[in-house]
Order: sequence, then C-alpha cells, then structure tokens
Amino acid sequence: MKNMDRTESDRQSQRIRHGREELVERISKTITKDGSLEAIPGLFLARSSVELESPNSVHRPAFCFIAQGSKHAILGDETFRYDPMNYLIFTVDLPITFQVKEASEERPYLGIRMDLDPALVASVMMESDMRIKKGGANVRAMSASAVDAELLDAVVRLVRLIDSPAEQKIVAPLVIKEIVYRLLASGQGGRLSHLLRSGDTRRISRAIGHLRENFDQPLRIDDIARELGMSVSGFHHHFKSVTAMSPLQFQKQIRLQEARRLMLGEDLDAASAGFRVGYEDPSYFSRDYKKQFGAPPQRDIARLRDSIAV
Repeated sequence: MKNMDRTESDRQSQRIRHGREELVERISKTITKDGSLEAIPGLFLARSSVELESPNSVHRPAFCFIAQGSKHAILGDETFRYDPMNYLIFTVDLPITFQVKEASEERPYLGIRMDLDPALVASVMMESDMRIKKGGANVRAMSASAVDAELLDAVVRLVRLIDSPAEQKIVAPLVIKEIVYRLLASGQGGRLSHLLRSGDTRRISRAIGHLRENFDQPLRIDDIARELGMSVSGFHHHFKSVTAMSPLQFQKQIRLQEARRLMLGEDLDAASAGFRVGYEDPSYFSRDYKKQFGAPPQRDIARLRDSIAV
C-alpha cells in the first residue's frame, strides 16, 4: 500500500513538473518582451525581466497563476506571496498593489491572470450542485492557495489553446469552466460565492462599488449602513471580514492608489493629486502616502518611473 501511495505521489509530482515546464515554454513563446497581453478573451499573460511594482489601482475579481518567478500581492497590511506552487484568487474589487519579486533576463517572471465572471461561477455552482457552507459573507475575499495537479492540467490546456485559434471559441469556455470547478472543488466555494452577490455579500459588493465611485467624498458610514439595511457594527464586521480592511482604510487605499496614478500618468504634483482624491491637507496626504508606499510622493514616483524605464 505504501509503495502504491509513493508511486501515485511520484506520478503527481511528475505531472506537475511537466505541466510547469510546458507553461514556461508556451508563455515565453507567446509573449517575448516585457509587458502583458490578452491572449484569449479574459485570459492575460504577463512577462517581466526585472523586479517591479504595479502602480495600478482597484483590481476586479481574478484567478492568478505563476509559471515562473514569484509575486507579492499587498492588501492593506497583509502580503500574499504566490509562485508556481501557489495561486492567488480574489473575488471582489480590491485595491491591491502587486510586486514582481523574482525576475531576471535569464529567468523572467511569467504569469497568468484569468478574469472571474460572476455568471459563469454561478452556472458552475448550479450545474455541479456543490454545496457552499454558510458564512461565505465572512470569508476573506483574497487568498493564496496550493496548486494541485488537476488545476495545473486545466491551466496548461487553456494556454495551449492560444496556438489553436480555431478551437478557442468552443473549447476555451469549457476549460475556463473546468478551472472554476477545480477552484470550487479545492475549497474556494465560500470565496467564489462573493461573486453571486446575494444577502450580506451583495450588500458588501454594493458598498465597495459606492466607495470606488465616491472615494473623493467624505465617508459617511451611518448613511451607507442605513442604505444597505445593516447596523453600523454589522456593516463594519462584514466589510472587514471580506476585504481585510475597515471602510475608512479601504477608501484611503483607493485614494492613495488613484493619487499615485495621477502623479505617474498625468504628471500632477503631490498637492494637486492629494486634493483631487479628497485630501484637504497636503502634509496629511504626504504622511499617509509615505506610510502606504514607503517613500514621500515625489521620491516614490521617481522610483516608479525609473523602474518603468528599465
């Protein structure tokens, strides 16, 4: 029995090794320069030969997979590390900072991002008749989890379709559906249920949407909770359970990410960017900015521009 278990374990390890090697080969062939591209609708490939930080802002729900290298996803005070052994999933709109941590000319970072479509997730849940434990609204929306052989196989088959345009229209949706099923089967049901937007989850999703659209306005927790039909304490509890942040911290993250984008992309000075996103006091904005990004605005933007230039 032990020999059979060892043989099966060796077989699984071999499948995983071969799958990773094929992914590296196919992604390297598809994207030959640093950057990203949408290889199949909803599937994005990324390559980087240098360690860098993404200045992007709020990210929509996605499944992220690494073929080579490693990456950090920073959400509030938490850092999620993922690599070829661990995938990342997040199931509500979140203000995440991404950092490529392992990359070089010889071994560039190679990553995959697959958008999570709420309608597809709902369809897979219904068709699989998979029961989701109660309390999904209190499950953290973001997680890094171990990759298994079945999930890796499905990812490899999806990437293979990049070279088969004639098959993509029919086969790609089926493989994406399988990937969602594999995520459900591996215990991500509570997390993926956020995409169904029912009950408290729907309310938190509405609150996230409100904060995204009105991040530059004063935050009135009482008004938001009342509009959602929740108590202030209940709203705080559910919001932090899902996003890992209080509503005020969430708003601050969005403000600072947007200010960073304005300075980097539109060449605004720090005071103007801070005012645009809702800060009235430039010194308070600079303190918050340094605490979030590790350097004052001017120095941080100069560093980002240098890394992009590289």
